[in-house]
Amino acid sequence: MTVPSARGAAVGRAIGIGLMNTLWRPRVLGAWQVPATGPVILAVNHAHNIDGPMLMGTAPRPVHFLIKKEAFVGPLNPFLTGIGQVKVDRASTDRAAVTNALGVLEQGGVLGIFPEGTRAGGDFTSIRAGLAYFAVRTGAPIVPVAVLGGSERGGRLIPALPPLRSRFDIVFGEPFDPGDGSGRRTRRALDEATVRIQERLTAHLGNARRLSGR
Repeated sequence: MTVPSARGAAVGRAIGIGLMNTLWRPRVLGAWQVPATGPVILAVNHAHNIDGPMLMGTAPRPVHFLIKKEAFVGPLNPFLTGIGQVKVDRASTDRAAVTNALGVLEQGGVLGIFPEGTRAGGDFTSIRAGLAYFAVRTGAPIVPVAVLGGSERGGRLIPALPPLRSRFDIVFGEPFDPGDGSGRRTRRALDEATVRIQERLTAHLGNARRLSGR
């Protein structure tokens, strides 16, 4: 197994910091909630194309994101691989992606997941079971993250991206363990954990909106 490069993720974080603070105006709230060491899963709502880079540049630790394989095209393939990101085939059970993601956590790294799977409403209404599996299998705490903003109409240099210099709020929540304490990884246990995750993520999104005034 070749674990995604921790050094590469650190380089990706440096690039993300430069891009985010140059092109947009991120405000980070609650970053202290992310454990300073050990395995962590960041569960992020997904409403914009730049949510991944936004988190790479604002999280207090380097992040390895699970990213759809369609993004790994042309020169982006070696670049994303080089900065420690994990390619995943969303159309099947991608065993290589699962192995790589588990490797990140087993080595004490930070795994970033968009639990909705695709860019949607960004409100955690649809949660995939993979998040529960990674958390229960490794014991890594989940930190909910809400990315809010970027809905301004004018100033879009590229139509698919939020307006330049628009403000974003990135709100980190309290880490939690979605398991029931038994360590079971049965389908029923993971389904129950997924329900608990959805409840916590939805509650965090509501708190983040109140905290940020959005």
